[in-house]
Amino acid sequence: MKQHGMVLFIDDNPAVRVAGQQVLELAGLPVIACASAEQALRHLSYDWPGILISDVRMPVMDGLALMKQTQNLDADIPVILVTGHGDIAMAVRAIRDGAYDFIEKPYPPELLIEAAKRALERRGLIIENRLLKAELADLNGSKKAIIGKALAMERMRARIARIADTNANVLITGETGAGKEVVARALHEQSIQRRKNKFVALNCGGLPENIFESEFFGHKRGAFTGAMADRVGRIQYAHGGTLFFDEIESMPLQLQVKLLRVIQERVVEPLGGNDSIPLDIRVIAATKLDLKQLVDEGRFRADLYFRLNVVTINIPPLRERREDIPLLFQHFINLAASRFQCEAPEPEPVLMSRLMSHDWPGNVRELRNVAERFILGLNDDLAEDTGRNGVDSNHLTLAEQADLFEKTVIERELSKQKGNIEATIKVLGIPRRTFHDKLRRHGLRRDDYFE
Repeated sequence: MKQHGMVLFIDDNPAVRVAGQQVLELAGLPVIACASAEQALRHLSYDWPGILISDVRMPVMDGLALMKQTQNLDADIPVILVTGHGDIAMAVRAIRDGAYDFIEKPYPPELLIEAAKRALERRGLIIENRLLKAELADLNGSKKAIIGKALAMERMRARIARIADTNANVLITGETGAGKEVVARALHEQSIQRRKNKFVALNCGGLPENIFESEFFGHKRGAFTGAMADRVGRIQYAHGGTLFFDEIESMPLQLQVKLLRVIQERVVEPLGGNDSIPLDIRVIAATKLDLKQLVDEGRFRADLYFRLNVVTINIPPLRERREDIPLLFQHFINLAASRFQCEAPEPEPVLMSRLMSHDWPGNVRELRNVAERFILGLNDDLAEDTGRNGVDSNHLTLAEQADLFEKTVIERELSKQKGNIEATIKVLGIPRRTFHDKLRRHGLRRDDYFE
């Protein structure tokens, strides 16, 4: 994980203060050295993106008092206390009171560096999760149903906004689990001035063929054996609202003719009836298959295809917008925590690494299932499900896991920067030569990320 912020190193002894600052800076960590707790507090605020390393015994305000003041500002700022040998019992009590860690004097430089890096990683995760929650709150506040920061998602939201408050037929395409019904509902909700009635979803692949016609078109009393009363079909029920045909490719050919008339003339004829009932409906259809190919194969009517395909919205698979995974995962964690009435734990960096490296054949639906299992504490299932290409990340060596995470981070940033090497290097903070070495080692090509 990318480290955030800097280290506030506090010690009233000038020699110790200078030595600690040099050790941390040589390890590549930005440091602000302070001679007193009062001086350190001037740098702090809620969401300050860094950590504190403080000596305990200092005049005026000691390290414990500084920790308490820091917790009043933001209880999640990690505070590492540096103690003498006689202060160990006190340091243990401080851990109970919320200190992140303590280091006993004299300490080797690598111990200080390791503790600082761990604390910075923890702080970075906290800040990242807060930003994700803030983004989700903004999305919910503005009633945007489509969650995602990827360019493709921004474009899709803009397309939805342009066509939502019209009567144009819409065909939504995307893989299984990509969120086609979510997009359909967003179209309906954003056209609320025109569509003040219901959103009616019909799963064309979920009904036995012998009840298809009655369920969709309705029937009159006596239309067939068992028709004891008039029944309003689902299409008529959607009058004044939106009619969503999911898995439209599954509709039997003989019923596609009837549906074509509904779409063309905006009327419906119940089974056994002679009258055409006028409809005010918005028609949206969704498919996971290539309807044009089905038309060419004679498995879908060409005239119905062209009627449905006035406006097309394609939902990109999750593997093509990996930058949206943290935001979506946090969203699903929040939903699951509310549903199961439990507190949502913070996902650890190793988990996020697995999520970012997985190929997600089940798309957003699969990610939601993983989030629910995470909330329920089913981590073994989680690890098994999120190995890349079926390989359990727990069975990789540390070096292999580090390589996998590094490759994912580089891929994500190259995609975000659209193949711009200068911008990518600047964000990742590595030399150009090192960056090109990593591209070769991971088999990555910048050309693959141009738009």
